[in-house]
Amino acid sequence: MLTRAAPPRPLPPGTLVELPEEPTYRLKRRLLGRPLHTDQLAHERLGKPTALAVFASDNLSSSAYATEEILHVLVPVVGLAAFSLVVPITGAMLLVLGILILSYRQTIKAYPSAGGAYVVTRDNFGIVPAQVAGVALLLGYVLTVAVSVAAGAAALTSTFEALHPYRVGIACAFVAVILFGNLRGVRESGKVFAVPTYFFMLNMAVLIGVGLARFLTGDLPTADLEQEGLVELGDPGTGLLLGASAFLVMRAFAQGGAAVTGVEAISNGVPAFKPPEWRNARSTLVVMGAALGVMFFGLSALAAEMQVVPHEDGVPTVISEIGGLVYGDGLVGQVLYLCLQAGTTLILILAANTSYADFPRLANFQAGDSFLPRQLTKRGHRLVFSNGMLALSAASLVLVIGTGASVQRLIPMYAIGVFLSFTMSQAGMTRHHLRLKEPGWRLGVVINGVGAAVCALVCAIVAATQFTRGAWVIVVVVPILVVLLLRLHRQYVAEDVELERDVHAAATAPIMRRHVVLVFIDQLDRSSARAIQYARSLTPDDLRAVHVAADEQAAAELADEWRRLGLARLPLELVECPDRRVPRAALEVVAAALADGQTEVSVLIPRRLYRRAWHRLLHDRTADDIAEALARLAHANVTFVPYHFAEGEAVDTVDVAAL
Repeated sequence: MLTRAAPPRPLPPGTLVELPEEPTYRLKRRLLGRPLHTDQLAHERLGKPTALAVFASDNLSSSAYATEEILHVLVPVVGLAAFSLVVPITGAMLLVLGILILSYRQTIKAYPSAGGAYVVTRDNFGIVPAQVAGVALLLGYVLTVAVSVAAGAAALTSTFEALHPYRVGIACAFVAVILFGNLRGVRESGKVFAVPTYFFMLNMAVLIGVGLARFLTGDLPTADLEQEGLVELGDPGTGLLLGASAFLVMRAFAQGGAAVTGVEAISNGVPAFKPPEWRNARSTLVVMGAALGVMFFGLSALAAEMQVVPHEDGVPTVISEIGGLVYGDGLVGQVLYLCLQAGTTLILILAANTSYADFPRLANFQAGDSFLPRQLTKRGHRLVFSNGMLALSAASLVLVIGTGASVQRLIPMYAIGVFLSFTMSQAGMTRHHLRLKEPGWRLGVVINGVGAAVCALVCAIVAATQFTRGAWVIVVVVPILVVLLLRLHRQYVAEDVELERDVHAAATAPIMRRHVVLVFIDQLDRSSARAIQYARSLTPDDLRAVHVAADEQAAAELADEWRRLGLARLPLELVECPDRRVPRAALEVVAAALADGQTEVSVLIPRRLYRRAWHRLLHDRTADDIAEALARLAHANVTFVPYHFAEGEAVDTVDVAAL
C-alpha cells in the first residue's frame, strides 16, 4: 500500500536545525583539519623565514643537481678537462642569477600585488602575449614538481640502492605527500617544510666548510675514476675551451640553467608575505640568491677539485659522492654524510612546494581573466586554491611516469619554459619603466633591459642546444596550449555576452499563456507519489502523469493499478515506445506540448537517492538521459523530485483519492 510521511510539526521561531554532514566532508575535515573562514585569509600570511622555505626551496634545491647536469654534458666529450670548465660555467650562470635578482627586485616593487610574468606581460604587452608567458610558467611549475620528486627519488636511492627499481613509485608517493601537506593550508605547509629547507642549508654550509678546510690543509681527497657505472670519459683537447666546442659549452650552460629556476617564485607570491609585503619579498629574494650562489659555486668548486665524475644512471649522485669523500669513513663522517643525504632528499622533494605555492595563484589569475576553467579561482577547505593543486599534481604525475622519473630526461624541457617567462617578464618591466617614467625609471630600464636581453640569449641557447633532447616538447606544446586558452576565452566571452544581454527584458517578459506539468513515472510507488504531490502544489493549467511504454505488459499493469487506486482525477498518458528509446519518446511528448508557442512545460522526474554509493549501481540512469534530451527545448523545465531511502521517518497511509 502506498504511504506518505506524517505531517511535520512546526518548529519554534529561531530554532537551529542540525543537519548531518556528508561522510566525504567528515573525512576531509579529519584529514585536512577544520575549515578556515574567508576572514582568516589575512592571517595566512608568511614571515620572511617561513616564506624563504615556501618560495625558495625550488631555487635552493637546484644547487644539489645543477653541477651534476653540467658535468653530464662535458665529461663524455672532454673527459677530465670538464673540471676546468665547470667552475667558469657555474660563474656565468651565477652572473645570470645576479641579473635576475636585480631585475625581479624591480618587478616586486612595481607589482606588489602580484608581479609574476603573467601580470607584468598582460599589463604591458596585452592579453595574448600574457598567455604565452602564463603557459610557459605553468609548464615550468609542472616540470619543477616532476624534476624535484625525480631528483629526490634519485637522492634516496643513492643512499638505499635496493630501492632503485622503485624510483617511479617513490617519486609519485612524494607528489601525494606534498599535495596533502599543501591542502592543509599555506601556513601549515610553510611550518612543515621550513625545517627541511634550513636543515639542507645547514648541511651544505657544513659540507662546503669542511671541504674548504680540507682543501686549505691539502687533505682533500680525489674520486676513484675506476668505479663501475661512471660516465665514459672523453679525451681532452687544447685551446681556450680545452677541446670542447662552443656549442658543447653552451649546452652545458643550458643544462645548468636549472640552477636559476625558481627566481620568479617570490615575485609571484608577494601577497602571501606579511606587511609590508613588497619590502619583505625583496629581502627574501636577496637572501635566496645569495644562499644559492654560495651553495652552487661551492659544490662546483669541490667537484672540480675532487674530480667527481657523475654516474651514467644518476645514482649515486654527484653531491652524494662529494659528501662521502669530504666526510670520510669515520663515525662522525658517516653521521654527517647521512645528514647530508637526508637534507638533500628532503629539499629536493620539498622543492616541489614552490610550485604548489605559485601554480595555483597563477592559474587563479588566468582563470579570473577567463583563459582557464573558472573552477581554478575557487578557494578550498583551507583557503588554498585546491583545484589548482590537484591539476598540478595530475600533470606532474604524467611527466614522472612518462619519463621514468629521470632527471636527465626532464631537465631539457625544464629550463626553456622558465627562461621564456623570464624574458617576457623583464621585457614587460622595461616597457613599464618607459611608459610610466616613475622616479628612478632610467636605472630600471637598464636593469630590466639587460635582464631581458640576457634571458632571451639564454632561452635561445637552451632551445638550440636542447631541442633534440626534449626541449622540442615545450616548443611545440606552448603554442598549442596558447591556442586552446584563446579558444576557451572566446567561449567564456560568448557565454557572458549571451547571459548579460537584455537581462531586464528577459526577467520582465510576459509569462506564457498556459502552464503544463508532466510527471514522468516508471511505476506507481512512493517516489512517484511524492512527485505527483509536488506537481499538485504548482496548480498548473494542465497536469498529467506520463508513462513511456517500453514494455507493453508493464504499461497495462500500471494502468490497471491506476484505475484500482482511484486515480482517475489525474490523467495517465501511456506513450507507445516500440523501439525502447525512452528519452526520445519523452522529447516528442514535451515538444508536442510546446508546439503552440504559448505554453511553459514543467517536467517532474522522480529521483531516488540512496544512502550508499554502491546502491546506485543497482539502478539505471534513465532519468538523467531524459533530462539531457529535454535540455535542448526552450521553455521546457526539468525538475528532479528526490525521494530519500532509509530516512526513518514515520509514515501513514496515502490518501489516494486526494491524488
